[in-house]
Amino acid sequence: MENMSETPSFVTPQGRKIAYHLTDGTGPAVVFLGGFKSDMGGTKAIHLEQWARDSGRAFLRFDYSGHGESSEAFTDGAIGDWFEDACAAIGLVAGKVILVGSSMGGWISLLIARSMPERVAGLVTIAAAPDFTEDSMWAGFSDDQKSQLAAGQVALPSEYGEPYIITRRLIEEGRTRLVLRDPLPLDFPVRFLQGTADADVELSVSLRLLEHAKGPDMRLTLVDGADHRFSDDTCLQLIETSVTEVLARAR
Repeated sequence: MENMSETPSFVTPQGRKIAYHLTDGTGPAVVFLGGFKSDMGGTKAIHLEQWARDSGRAFLRFDYSGHGESSEAFTDGAIGDWFEDACAAIGLVAGKVILVGSSMGGWISLLIARSMPERVAGLVTIAAAPDFTEDSMWAGFSDDQKSQLAAGQVALPSEYGEPYIITRRLIEEGRTRLVLRDPLPLDFPVRFLQGTADADVELSVSLRLLEHAKGPDMRLTLVDGADHRFSDDTCLQLIETSVTEVLARAR
């Protein structure tokens, strides 16, 4: 288990303290972007870090503000804050990067690809959840939940532990970060990965993303029976293979 006192960190231009682990190696560096309320110590991030070490590849994982070992309260954050954190984290490495975005990290990685395409050499998403605050959360709220949200926040049950506290700011700020309403050019190798038994991100989301984005080298791979965690041996191997393939095809 990692010693929290030794975890390196940096401060973003917005003043948030971001914890990270950077593995030195050859570029382009692989950058892992985690999901909503997850942290950089998850199975997929650790597996990729070990793969990077074994192959001599530079690798970066980090915690968004309000997540894991980084500063701030989770309920104070929103998509834009976590996007800013990710942009600042990418500043830790030189040259182009390969983004690996899991769930919400898929959305964040698409925002990065749109805002700084010159830094992105390739992209792998795992159960990507673009625009989920609008298309999944807000669209699924009852009138009563919308009333609660108007007053400040609403609690949603979670399979992963304590209920998610969803704030009004998360929903409203998320509307300024949507990626499926405007052109989304992805001019580099892209691999979208999705499990058919994902209860958090419907299969239709991955199909919509594939149809909406435009690029010369995009593929969607579906794994029969895989859930949202996408962390069994078969899925981890597919992630590794996809990153290797994107690296080989990156310019």
